[in-house]
Amino acid sequence: MQNTTVYSTIRYSLIVFPLAFAGIPIYLHAPDYYATNIGLKIEIIGFALLFLRLIDAFLDPLIGYLSDRYYSYRDKIIYFGSILLVLGFWMIFHPLNSHYLQWFFLSIFLCTLGFSIIAINIQAYGGLWNIPTLQVTKVIATREAIGLLGLLTASITPTLLFLYFKSDNFHILSIILLFIMFLSVYAFYKWFNNSEIKLPIKQTENKIFKTIFANSNVKLFFTSYFFSTFAASIPASLIIFYVRDYLVAENLLGLFLLVYFSSGALSMPLWKYLANKLSCKHAWLLSMVFALFSFFWAYFLQPNDILGFYAICLFSGMAVGANLALPSVIIAEYIHSNNHENYAASYYSISNFLSKFSLAVAAGTALPILGFMGYQPGVLRTDFLFPVVYAVIPCIIQSISIVILCRLIYSKNLRKT
Repeated sequence: MQNTTVYSTIRYSLIVFPLAFAGIPIYLHAPDYYATNIGLKIEIIGFALLFLRLIDAFLDPLIGYLSDRYYSYRDKIIYFGSILLVLGFWMIFHPLNSHYLQWFFLSIFLCTLGFSIIAINIQAYGGLWNIPTLQVTKVIATREAIGLLGLLTASITPTLLFLYFKSDNFHILSIILLFIMFLSVYAFYKWFNNSEIKLPIKQTENKIFKTIFANSNVKLFFTSYFFSTFAASIPASLIIFYVRDYLVAENLLGLFLLVYFSSGALSMPLWKYLANKLSCKHAWLLSMVFALFSFFWAYFLQPNDILGFYAICLFSGMAVGANLALPSVIIAEYIHSNNHENYAASYYSISNFLSKFSLAVAAGTALPILGFMGYQPGVLRTDFLFPVVYAVIPCIIQSISIVILCRLIYSKNLRKT
């Protein structure tokens, strides 16, 4: 069994940096780019994203199944995914002069497919790396911390690039992504060739997901996870529109995101401490409750309430570190406790599927709601619409997730199964 070093952990984890770095432009900036610069209607973009993300979500279990089945090629699968991600990202912000909707559809599809391939398999390697169990939490926490650094960098980089390169900012961003992807893939290659990876038992059954969900706790966990990610996906889908057209603070968007993700990064040691002191599930529950009571105050904000939104970003952002790291650790615990090492990628494909599905439903409902209520991107809207859709609905959904997780933790009949 191999002991981890800081160097080996960073080499394994570094590839999540370009994943996170690409995530914000894909999910936040691309819809606004095509709505404001290209002129696509916001409800059309919403329905396109709904369809795209449903396809992407339903592909995740297939990616997990194939990655587990052909596990000896898992490293090469990651290399292939990195090519798709960079290609799709370049295409998003370099559209053709016609057929914008088709180009948007194809580029987002390639980008998110590559994203899923890398994310599922790098998470699987976290569960298959032959290291002591006590070091798994440290490795996953480091991986997610590097992911948060990627989010932090992506939150402010487009704004900084715009100051120097104006409308070419996303062109330069695409070049930066290509460079950091090359470096991170090389670091992963060096890690892979110097690490002990547990070889899963060759699969003899086809009903993988039926086997995984035979455990009642696993079903409850993933149900809670879905509602939690759904609650977070609605504000994520709307934040550009909310900040620009309700809060009237478009120039501060990068700083809001920076505060939000910085708070998540700085709070990760706290959640790690609570996970070790209590349990990962209890720490995750506390983070959900904290996020709920922090974010609900967004309903009461008025236009130009800048300091109030900074406070919400600061406190609700503290839950981000927990929400990124702890579910992955809980999944790793289920993999080990159920002796499901040969299903590692399939476990993480489920979590990726639920994340993508929640993003699909969020974009496919929230954006059309705004469109059908008469909202036009770039036009000030100061009535009840944004406070309800951006703040109240996510808090209701988060409450459902909390109730389900409480049942998982405190039900006497399920606690030991």
